Amino acid sequence: MYQAFLIKYGEIGVKGKNRHIFEDTLVSQTSNALKSIDGGFTVRKENGRIYAEAHEEFDFDEAVGALSRVFGIVGICPVVLAEDEGFDKLAQTVVAYVDQALPDKDVTFKVITRRARKNYPMESMEISAALGERLLEAYPQLKVDVHSPQVTLHVEIRNKINLYSQTIPGPGGMPVGTAGRAMLLLSGGIDSPVAGYMIAKRGVKIDAVYFHAPPYTSERAKQKVVDLAKIIARYAGPIRLHVINFTDIQLYIYDKCPHDQLTIVMRRYMMKLAEHFAKEEEDLGLITGESIGQVASQTMQSMAVTNEVCTMPVYRPLIGFDKQEIVDVALKIGTYETSIQPFEDCCTIFVAKHPVTKPNLKSILKSETHLGEKMDAMMREAIDTAEVIRVEA
Repeated sequence: MYQAFLIKYGEIGVKGKNRHIFEDTLVSQTSNALKSIDGGFTVRKENGRIYAEAHEEFDFDEAVGALSRVFGIVGICPVVLAEDEGFDKLAQTVVAYVDQALPDKDVTFKVITRRARKNYPMESMEISAALGERLLEAYPQLKVDVHSPQVTLHVEIRNKINLYSQTIPGPGGMPVGTAGRAMLLLSGGIDSPVAGYMIAKRGVKIDAVYFHAPPYTSERAKQKVVDLAKIIARYAGPIRLHVINFTDIQLYIYDKCPHDQLTIVMRRYMMKLAEHFAKEEEDLGLITGESIGQVASQTMQSMAVTNEVCTMPVYRPLIGFDKQEIVDVALKIGTYETSIQPFEDCCTIFVAKHPVTKPNLKSILKSETHLGEKMDAMMREAIDTAEVIRVEA
C-alpha cells in the first residue's frame, strides 16, 4: 500500500535562514541510507516536508530500519500520496486506506486535516467531518473519539494529498556533517562507542583512533574495535580508523614512571597522539567515553591533568552518565554484545594496581622528564607506522 515515507524533523525547523543547509544534508543522508534497499528511492524536499518515494516494491521493514538510523529524523510516516481529483475520490481513497491500514476496525479514531493549499474548496474542519462520516458509513464498528483516539488519520492537502496514520520514532538529533568533525578515542569497551554515537547524533562527523599493543593485545582485539566502528558507522557514516602501535610507548612508561601514575601518563600520551591525527584530519576536537568517577583516570583531577596536554577541546558526552545508563544506550544501538567480548585492549593490560585518583600535575610533569628524547622518537615511530582503515557499515 505504501509507496513513500514522509520524513519529519525536529530542531531543523527552528534554524532560520540556515534551515535549508540542514534540510539538504538530511535529504543527502536519507538518500545514502536508502541506497542499499532494493527497488530504489528518490528523496526530495517540498515546502517544509521531506519525502522518500519508492521506484517500485520494497522491503518495508528494511527501509524503516535504514531510516531509523538517520540522525535528524524524528518521525517516519508511511504515507499514501494521492492526486487531487475532488472530494469524492479523496473519500474513496481514505476508505480504502483504512481498510488496509486497520485490519481490526473495532477502534476509536479521529481525522485531522491540514490544508497547505488554501484554494481547496473545503475548509479543514469540514473535510475532517465529512471524511469521518464516510468512514463511519463504510465501517460501522469504528467509533469517533476526538480527545484520545486509538488511531489518528492525518490528511494533508498539498501538491498531492498525503494520507498517514502511523509515525515511527526516528533517532532525532541533527544530520551528520552539519557540525564539523571530531576524533573519537575508540577502545574495545562499552563507553567509547556510545560516546561516538552520541556526538554523531549532534551532527558531528566521526574519525577514530585505536591504540593497539601487540603482542599483549591480539588481532582479535583489533578486529573487535573494527567491528564496533562498523556499528557506529551505521549511524555516523564511514569512519577513518587510525590504528596506532602503542606497545613500545607503554612498556617505556611502565619502566620509567611511578606505577601509581601509569594510567595518567599513558592517557596523556594517547591524547597527544590522538590530537596529532585529529589535526591531520582537520577535526575540531577529541571525543572520549569518560564519565566522572567511573575509574581512577576519570576523576575530576585526573581529567584535568589529562586535558593539560591538549590544545583542542575534549568532548565527553557521557560525563554525567552512570554505567547502567551507558549500557542501556549500548544495548539500543547494538554495540554492547561486541564490547563485552573477552579480548582485552591496551587500557586493561597495562593498569596500575593502585592508581592515583587525585594526580598532581607538577608530579606528573616531573615523572615525564624521565622519558626524555627516546619518547619523542617512539612517538614519531608510532605516528609513521599508524595504519588507517576506512570502516563502513
